[in-house]
Amino acid sequence: MTRITEAEQRGLMTAAVREVRAANPLAPSITNTVTQNFVANAQLAVGGSAAMVYLPDEGECVAALGGAVYINLGTLLPVYEETVPRTARACAEAAKPWVLDPVGVGIGSLRTKLIRAVKAWPAAIVRGNASEIIAVAELWGLDAAADNGRGPRGVDATDSVEAARAAAVAIARFSGGAVAVSGPTDLVTDGAVVVRAEGGSPLMRSVTGSGCSLGGVAAVYACVADPLTAALAATVAYNRAGAQAAERCSGPGSFQVAFLDALAALTPEEVADAPLAFEEA
Repeated sequence: MTRITEAEQRGLMTAAVREVRAANPLAPSITNTVTQNFVANAQLAVGGSAAMVYLPDEGECVAALGGAVYINLGTLLPVYEETVPRTARACAEAAKPWVLDPVGVGIGSLRTKLIRAVKAWPAAIVRGNASEIIAVAELWGLDAAADNGRGPRGVDATDSVEAARAAAVAIARFSGGAVAVSGPTDLVTDGAVVVRAEGGSPLMRSVTGSGCSLGGVAAVYACVADPLTAALAATVAYNRAGAQAAERCSGPGSFQVAFLDALAALTPEEVADAPLAFEEA
């Protein structure tokens, strides 16, 4: 595999942000009920189009219609036992990328069952906090599971981003896609390169759905770009918009509004010029 240069990667990010604004790609979501509104609004803010579904045949339908699909396991319904695997399989059969956010993995048996099931049709991008990424690697039986993270605490991480590095690289190499680990310093990898991104705001932790909506935006960019470029563009856009929103808001409520405004106003150049640290995996 020939690695592209950092300058080339930044050029791909610029092109992805610009193409999404021009093409308005559809990235449907099967996402948790707590954050549907925020996910959809964030997707619209970056220039994408949103649709929320939850039934199995709907998932199969949007896999064919959309450019990419976002699946978030935050608030599961019994029907998701069919919806999630059928949608993942439909994406694979249609050669469409999909994004997995394994929210709350480790809570209850259904999430565990679903994570294990979709290993057969792995996501192009897996996005989660450090503990969730470590848990996915363990459930998929990847070698990085030997790192033994402490595991999720509900939807919160109990492990550092650095502790999830090996798990993220292992998942990306297995899937042939990318993994984005969210934290104080975000980590994004395609299994060959590891990129660290600074930015954002502590206020993002005070707004429900910040991470979930990031997955939805990654799916929008996955409609037009390779997994690493899509995951990086989404992560950087969130960091930039979060930092800008924090300067304009007076608290968590106004932060969410300011964040969506900042996300909508971001230019391709602002995304591509963000401070990033590249290293070999």
